[in-house]
Amino acid sequence: MAQQPITLDLTGTDIQGESARLRERGPVALVELPAGVRAWSVTDAGLLKKLLIDARVSKDASQHWPAFINGEIPQDWPLFLWVAVNNMFTAYGADHKRLRKLVAPAFTHRRTEAMRGQIERITEELLAELARTPVGEPVDLREGFAYPLPIQVISELMGVPEELNPGLRTCVDGIFDTSLGPEESQANYMEMYRILGELVAFRRDHPGDDMTSLLISHRDEDDGSQLTEQELIDTLLLVISAGHETTVNLLDQAIFALLTNPEQRVALVEERATWADLVEEALRFEAPVAHLPLRFAVDDIEIDGVHIAKGEPILASYAAANRDPKLHGDTADQFDVSRDSKDHLAFGYGVHHCLGAPLARLEALVSLPAIFARFPNMRLAADLSELGTVVSFISNGHARLPVTLNYST
Repeated sequence: MAQQPITLDLTGTDIQGESARLRERGPVALVELPAGVRAWSVTDAGLLKKLLIDARVSKDASQHWPAFINGEIPQDWPLFLWVAVNNMFTAYGADHKRLRKLVAPAFTHRRTEAMRGQIERITEELLAELARTPVGEPVDLREGFAYPLPIQVISELMGVPEELNPGLRTCVDGIFDTSLGPEESQANYMEMYRILGELVAFRRDHPGDDMTSLLISHRDEDDGSQLTEQELIDTLLLVISAGHETTVNLLDQAIFALLTNPEQRVALVEERATWADLVEEALRFEAPVAHLPLRFAVDDIEIDGVHIAKGEPILASYAAANRDPKLHGDTADQFDVSRDSKDHLAFGYGVHHCLGAPLARLEALVSLPAIFARFPNMRLAADLSELGTVVSFISNGHARLPVTLNYST
């Protein structure tokens, strides 16, 4: 790692500007993460795809990151959960196949499509609540729509009792908040596991037709090929976190994109583009996960003129790769629902491609047309500089999205 690293902004205040600066360094750029940990940020879409399917790249820190193996990464490191969990997110090789096979039945096309009715019901309930807002009074759509819809969907999928939802929300926010100090990070880590332990205990006593109960049944078979208790808890952590935050950002960014590009709304109304076009362009233009930590070189890697040494960390920089001009040309930084190329890496690629991607797309395809149909005159109710960002270099969304629902022209 000879080049001087770019220290990533842990508060994520300018993700796209930072992504552009990373791309200027070439297909990979050395970056500095919390506590001085260095990694290779991969911003070239073609190279990133190759690395994501390369057997010489692992997500298992316990096997392939010397600093972690040697005890140099403390439990209070802000990104500790991202590398230390024991689930399919970090698993490598045969372990990954085994764990993914156990989770996959919850995300089949049939089960995903079966949730359409629930998503429509939740959407309608949220829209009815929004409609009670007095005319002209601003309402925060991130808080009142983009956030509650995915958390309710994933909670129903997982069988989370209502009383656990507030605590889960706080902990998931903390996992993505990369500005937390060591003590806050450690406290959040412990609280998340306490809540997930309560969830498992509740579903052991009250099994149902939900994913937690399904995973518990795999755990309790205990024939050597199923889930360990730690894998069970960490799998719940993965599904709840990933199934929630990314969809919040997708809805947030898609709504924002249409509100700030009125000509794109006209294209949808006139059916020159589809809602599916909108969803894919929103995923490309503002990847819900900007940077995903971490992967590790299993061996020395020489690919496309790039050298990554064995054991060095790799950061998948999806926000930068999704705007790679080699893939999307001179208009890569423009939002365009009629764009011919729908290629993006927002849900990853290869064996770690997000299992919940179809569910996230379904939530967006149900809820976005519904909110714009209900409130066709919706307008932003604040200057762009006042929206803020999620405090994270991982999660890519606004801090708030204030709108007036019944704007009169």
